[in-house]
Formats: sequence, structure tokens, C-alpha cells
Amino acid sequence: MEVREAGLGDLSRIVELHSRARVAYYGAGGLPVGEILTPKLAREQREGWSAAVASAHKRVRVAMVDGALAGVLAMGPPHSSDLDPRTTAQLYQIHVDPELWGRGVGGALHALFVRHLADEGLALGVLEVWERNTRARAFYTRHGWRPDGTSRPGPAQTPYLGMHLPHP
Repeated sequence: MEVREAGLGDLSRIVELHSRARVAYYGAGGLPVGEILTPKLAREQREGWSAAVASAHKRVRVAMVDGALAGVLAMGPPHSSDLDPRTTAQLYQIHVDPELWGRGVGGALHALFVRHLADEGLALGVLEVWERNTRARAFYTRHGWRPDGTSRPGPAQTPYLGMHLPHP
């Protein structure tokens, strides 16, 4: 597996992988595919990933396996103005091709986020995860993340839950 910085040339593959991952985890949580994949959401995904890849403040990394995109990581300053970007980073997204779940791609991308905390001297990592995404919640819990008591509305009247990872 090779992990490298994402470029705009990766954009179509990132959006495609993100869509497959969304269908897998939202679908497992009971959302119909028609609510997960819409033209509007596809445009928003493409615009969001394009902005993240081009951003000076966000970092996007891709994991490649045998020349194919296997996973993507996006991280950067916290979205919440209540959190200090001098001490905190947000793990915005980790998505892995569902056909490669359980093969270490997510763990490798997560390790890059933890290394980012260390390299930048940051004390805290934060993220949000959809409450019904039990697979992701278990993954983050295994990697030391704990609920922080925050939430915001999400699809299907199911919130996104905040989690934090203290870093020594």
C-alpha cells in the first residue's frame, strides 16, 4: 500500500470511493440508496473534495493498493469555533473501499492522523460519526477515541456524535 497526498487528478476516484462507502455505511444504518446517492449530493461531494484537496489548511491523503484507490483521509483545523486550532485537529473523513474493509487501509490512514497530531504538537483530535455507523464507531473506539458528549442532527433523525482523541 502506498499513501500519498491527494491531487485534483484523484478527484473523480475519491468521489466514487466516497459514494460507495456512503452506500455501505448509510445503507447498513437503514437509509435507502435513493437518499444516499442524489445528483445534488454528488455535486456537493465533488465541490467539497475539490475544495479540501486545494485547501492550504486541510490535508487529504489517498491510499493506493495495486494502483487503485483504496482509501482517503481528510483532516485539518476543527470546524467548531469553540476549539482552538493551535491545540486541536479534526479528522474530517476516512473512507475505505468497502471491498477492502478489514485489510488495514483505515488503520494506516488513521495512523497518519495520529502522526499529524504529534508532528504539529496538537493535544486533541476530534471527529463526528453517524450514530448508526456502528462499524466506524467501533473502529474509532478501538483506536482510543471516546464520545465527547456533542452531537448534531444527521440523516434519518439520527445524530452525528462527537468523539475525541487526547494525544500526549
